[in-house]
Amino acid sequence: MSPPVAPAGWSRWLVPPAALSVHLAIGQAYAWSVFKPALESALNLSGTQSALPFQLGIVMLGLSAAFGGTLVERNGPRWAMTVALVCFSSGFLISALGALTEQFWLIVFGYGFIGGIGLGIGYISPVSTLIKWFPDRPGMATGIAIMGFGGGALIASPWSAQMLESFPQGSGGIALAFAVHGIVYMVFMSLGVLLVRVPGKPSEARGTPAATATGPQVSARQAIRTPQFWCLWVVLCMNVTAGIGILEKAAPMITDFFADSSTPVSASAAAGFVALLSAANMAGRIGWSSTSDLIGRKNVYRLYLGVGALMYLLISLYGDASKPLFVVCALVILSFYGGGFATIPAYLKDLFGTYQVGAIHGRLLTAWSTAGVLGPLIVNRVADSQEDAGKHGSSLYGLSLTIMIGLLVVGFVANELVRPVHTRHHHVPVPREPADDTPAHDRRQSA
Repeated sequence: MSPPVAPAGWSRWLVPPAALSVHLAIGQAYAWSVFKPALESALNLSGTQSALPFQLGIVMLGLSAAFGGTLVERNGPRWAMTVALVCFSSGFLISALGALTEQFWLIVFGYGFIGGIGLGIGYISPVSTLIKWFPDRPGMATGIAIMGFGGGALIASPWSAQMLESFPQGSGGIALAFAVHGIVYMVFMSLGVLLVRVPGKPSEARGTPAATATGPQVSARQAIRTPQFWCLWVVLCMNVTAGIGILEKAAPMITDFFADSSTPVSASAAAGFVALLSAANMAGRIGWSSTSDLIGRKNVYRLYLGVGALMYLLISLYGDASKPLFVVCALVILSFYGGGFATIPAYLKDLFGTYQVGAIHGRLLTAWSTAGVLGPLIVNRVADSQEDAGKHGSSLYGLSLTIMIGLLVVGFVANELVRPVHTRHHHVPVPREPADDTPAHDRRQSA
């Protein structure tokens, strides 16, 4: 499937909605917890078992983005969005079959493995295209699209919950909910497939400033051989680990922190706190990534990592004394979490150019797969061990908060080590032969 080239006069502002149609769909992954209680009840699963589809989905996101990034660059955004549509939607349909037959392994395979491939390819599908359409504001452009991944759960959570409540109880109702998700997301994502275009000559696209491939142009293969790539890998991994550590355990964490206060946090208030975190995650993706266009990528990551560490320190020292302080600090951390995702493509573009930035971004997302396992593991394992030691309340999280501060400091140092990529890593296009009838020997002599 060849990339569709925009005709003369095509507005670049039609491309972000195409990207959003994919990201709002695959952002459903953050709402997986809605299905957990129903699955545990219907299929007699433990909490650890019911998390397997989500965990495998995040692992496959990173792996498919890493291994499929070069194919995305080669075949273009329409091909990538089509692959994402087929995998993500069929993952739900396979899961529906698994729920109907009460075969949990089919749900893990469908949602986690097949759907996870759709997550990874869909996540990186619009990145390089948006950067090429918006060379003047790459942070804002990628922030608009990646904002959809953070905001997808705000749509999916109440929608999924309403279906599970309205449909028959048990595995049959879950199967029907999965099937509806698969069909609706198939239709919704097809809008992006039909709408997306790649730019022709910059001057032919209305509203697009003229841009040429100036500055560094580094291939994906060369990029992973540079220290800059691995510094950014550490930066992203540390920032995501810190954010997802709160996101994954947000409701029980705020409940535990104020369990001994005169006004404990109710279940509904804890659910509202989770919704606020999702909103902060989404807002940070567009807000902070747009800010990076003004103050620079390195400076905005100094903010994410340095101020993020300060927020964790305030929660550790004073979080159980003030609910507003706890909530504000958590919201700031989650806005940095979302902003880190949205800003990293523009940071890669600054360092490695637009030549294969989508493929480079895909390889970098293995940091997300690592953090998706590392963050929840740290917070849950430490909390369990502290509970076994007889502690309760905010004491369950003191050590894990300290670990998060240390990880953010490591990320801060890695960001400071980022320097421009050495010219030996730059991609040099093969020069074309002169378009004349001069014999090759004479051309060599004149050269």
